[in-house]
Order: sequence, then structure tokens, then C-alpha cells
Amino acid sequence: MMKSKLQLLLCCLILQHSVTAQWEYEPSAAHPFGQPNPAAPKQLLDFAPLIGECNCKSQSLGADQKWAEPVDMVWRFKYIMNGMAVQDETLKADGKHSGSIRQFVADSLRWYVHYYNSASPALELPVWEGTKKDNNKIILYKPQKAPNGMDGFYRLSFYDIDKNGFKWIGEWVDKTESVVFPTWKINCRKREIQE
Repeated sequence: MMKSKLQLLLCCLILQHSVTAQWEYEPSAAHPFGQPNPAAPKQLLDFAPLIGECNCKSQSLGADQKWAEPVDMVWRFKYIMNGMAVQDETLKADGKHSGSIRQFVADSLRWYVHYYNSASPALELPVWEGTKKDNNKIILYKPQKAPNGMDGFYRLSFYDIDKNGFKWIGEWVDKTESVVFPTWKINCRKREIQE
């Protein structure tokens, strides 16, 4: 009888450990935005300074080629898939919310970012790809033609990244990146976690 109770206790401890290991890096009360999994590629830490919540101002270029009034926005980044990837979401005052799943693929040494939004749900998510540069910028590209048909990319850049926040810009660029046309910019400041 004693042996079977001991075996049962041992089985419960092993099961508890394996179940905990499945989500030990997920968001929790102690770590509201999750934690990076030590088994993830080291590049997962490219987004470490962005993890958390920021108060942001988002501005888009209007059809009149003038910048619209800034829209208040909360931009939240967290670790997902037990700390193996990063998810972000934006909550905008104008009701146009968006988000993305960010995975680093070690075989290609590149980030792949799958974007979605509430204004235009898509059957297939657009994908940007890119890397963190030596100048502490994270730059991502997606092929896109200009309105005149010229081949190029829509380039997304995270820059001026520090513990207090970051800046972001979306720009159309030609294939040589000598023609640059900004269409969207966001400035973000970190905010304290609200209990």
C-alpha cells in the first residue's frame, strides 16, 4: 500500500512538472507579458526592449499628402507560444485595431511577421520579413508596387529603441531604397503596468 502511494505521488509530481513546462514562459501574474524561452533562438531578444505596453501617437499620411492628426494608441508586446515568439497588438482610439505574430526562423536568420487588423480582415495574412541591424534598428520588408507601378517594398522600421520607448515608421521604398516615401509613423513611450 505504501509503495503504491509513493508511486502515485511520484507520478503526480512528474505530471505537474511536465504540464508546468508547457507554459512556464507564458504571461502570468508574476510576468504579465511572458518571458523569453531559453530554448528560443537568441534573436527573440531583438524585441525584448519593446515587451510591455506603450502609450503611442499614430499618424498616417492623408490623400492630400498631409499628415493627419495623431491618434492615441496603446501598443502591447508579449511573448507567446511558451516564450518562443512575440505577439503585439494595437488598440487605437479610432477603433482601428491591429496586431501581428513575430517568429524568428533560424534556418533563414530572419524575422517573419504576420499582420492582421480589424478594418480589413484577410483570408491570408500579409507577411513582412527582416532582421535587426547593427544600428539597433529592426527593419522589415514586404514587396509592394508603388501607385505608378514601380517595383519596391513597404518597409517597416523600429528605431530609437530604449527602455523608455521607441519610434516606428512605415515607408514605401524602391528596390534600391534611394526613393523613400513615408506614409505612417508612430512614437511610443513605455507605460507602467496598471494593477
